[in-house]
Amino acid sequence: MDNLKELYQQMILDHNQNPQNFREMENATSKAEGHNPLCGDEITLFLHVENEIITDVSFQGSGCAISKASASIMTTLLIGKSVKMAESLFNKFHTMITTGEISEDMGKLAVLAGVYKFPSRVKCAVLSWHTMNNALHGETSLTTTE
Repeated sequence: MDNLKELYQQMILDHNQNPQNFREMENATSKAEGHNPLCGDEITLFLHVENEIITDVSFQGSGCAISKASASIMTTLLIGKSVKMAESLFNKFHTMITTGEISEDMGKLAVLAGVYKFPSRVKCAVLSWHTMNNALHGETSLTTTE
């Protein structure tokens, strides 16, 4: 169990130090900004959606390791998914991150399953997801975890 925990910690650190899809997107069809006042995490999330399929997703910003890793992993999973699938994944992730319950194989997202044990860090992990959900639905007001 300790080896698995260590592997998960390493994955979080890797995604923090080398985030995937960390760039501004020039041709985004929607964009949303998010802020976690508790930790100081800030994110701008870019989506490109064509025919209800997410063809590209990227982000920029600064934040703690959990926030950045969550955003990085999220972007790798959403490319090629339908809007409906992204909404479903958002709901499954939210349940996992707030309760620790995994309804089915969450793939790479399982590395964040233990975050629910640290309530102040849950907000770090969900910021990018709430920001993505707002971008999907055209919400332009600042996404906040408060």
